[in-house]
Amino acid sequence: MPKTSTEERAWIAEAIRRVDADANRSADTHMHVVPIPVPGIDLYLKDESVHPTGSLKHRLARSLFMYALCNGWIGEKSTVIEASSGSTAVSEAYFARLIDLPFVAVMPASTSTEKIALIEFYGGRCHLVDDPGTVYDEARRLATECGGHYMDQFTYAERATDWRGHNNIAESIFEQLSAEPHPCPSWIVVGAGTGGTSATIGRFVRYRRFDTRVAVADPENSAFYAGWESDRSDVTTDTPSRIEGIGRMRIEPSFVGGVIDDMVQVPDAASVAAMRWISAILGRTVGPSTGTNVWASLQLIGQMRDAGEEGSVVTLLCDGGERYSHTYYDDTWLAEHELDITPYADALAEFEKTGVLPTP
Repeated sequence: MPKTSTEERAWIAEAIRRVDADANRSADTHMHVVPIPVPGIDLYLKDESVHPTGSLKHRLARSLFMYALCNGWIGEKSTVIEASSGSTAVSEAYFARLIDLPFVAVMPASTSTEKIALIEFYGGRCHLVDDPGTVYDEARRLATECGGHYMDQFTYAERATDWRGHNNIAESIFEQLSAEPHPCPSWIVVGAGTGGTSATIGRFVRYRRFDTRVAVADPENSAFYAGWESDRSDVTTDTPSRIEGIGRMRIEPSFVGGVIDDMVQVPDAASVAAMRWISAILGRTVGPSTGTNVWASLQLIGQMRDAGEEGSVVTLLCDGGERYSHTYYDDTWLAEHELDITPYADALAEFEKTGVLPTP
């Protein structure tokens, strides 16, 4: 391997400074209290949509760029390429522009037009494929073809973030809860796209010896739940997830099942109904993966209530709903995709009245 020149070292040092400065400029994300009619149990939403690129993936993209820079994988003439369902690509396009590198996102053709527009806004180029299962190979091919670097979030998400602390999302959650009635949450609920967030939080709570349990909310057509249940990493599905950003057709390398205490399967229609329900409560729209998180959280709250437990449940507001105005917020689109949210919306209305979420 050739030696790194003085000029290359200087470029890497400046690139790291710019990425690090982004973290310094960013205040921590907000924690919202969600009013629920269940005495003794509190529900919180950590609002990751307030990051500069509007989603939880801003944290991941920053970590991936820092990891790649410190490993010497990207340099002054690199083209950065990523396989993504949208939000990670938006955030990576932002960081690529920050350090003056070209960026290409390999994404399913079904990705929302709003996300594509955001990637292009940050100077990225979108390479769309019809088969979502081919995004990995296509990203590798493009990287080889142009001599660029395939960032590969699905492999490196669980290791690029310092899970012991350094203001990661887990440490932030516990600091923000320190003055709440139940400062050590009973559950933290997250979705899984790469598996990086659940790995970071799961490792952190074990490292700090907290009693908190970690649950992963998984949508339909995702391999994660079946793989976790059977303790296998070779599980695959034939159909891509309809909930953008979470659920995968294979068990991703960054998914660490051993740090997860439970998984909750969430019907896609329930995700959309919960997305609209929590949007009405907050007074602004959220994305569908937030709906998946909320529905799973309410399921766990029901289990706590039935067991006579008190405590708190924390989940994530992953991104804003403005990215999905032509999809999950469009009733015609829902009908075309055979998503009937009425039974789940009715169940949520009943929960608001009684604190009990009936089974649709």
